Amino acid sequence: MKYNIIFFSLLIMGVKCFGQTKQDSLEIKQAVLNYIESQHKPNPKQMEQALHPRMVKRTFWKDKATGKDYVRETSTESMVILAESYNLKNDKFPAVPKKEVKFLDVSDKTASVKLIADEWIDYVHIVKLNGSWKIINVLWQYNDSKRHQ
Repeated sequence: MKYNIIFFSLLIMGVKCFGQTKQDSLEIKQAVLNYIESQHKPNPKQMEQALHPRMVKRTFWKDKATGKDYVRETSTESMVILAESYNLKNDKFPAVPKKEVKFLDVSDKTASVKLIADEWIDYVHIVKLNGSWKIINVLWQYNDSKRHQ
């Protein structure tokens, strides 16, 4: 009996400390799916729903002339515009696009997720502000890093 009380006390404290609910998990996953699916079928409003206005998306790139690596950045505004036009001809993704969402870490207000989507890997940071989960950072690369040129 004594051990049951200790176990349930720790369980309750753990839930209060982390605060993640099943609903949070669903909303985090939905934010990531909105981000990728808005590119599958052009939908800037869906992209806007997923992203925090100050989101920054980064990747590494190699300058062909100098051979030096550098970091490229994309803003929320650029991603919303991309979602409007990127796949208009329906030729950027396979008929059934891959979109595997892996939770790496979730707290009450922050989450880290890995999105594996066709030719890309995206590491996504998501923040909960005013009751809504929004993507705040993305670090991505092609599966084949030699394509970063």
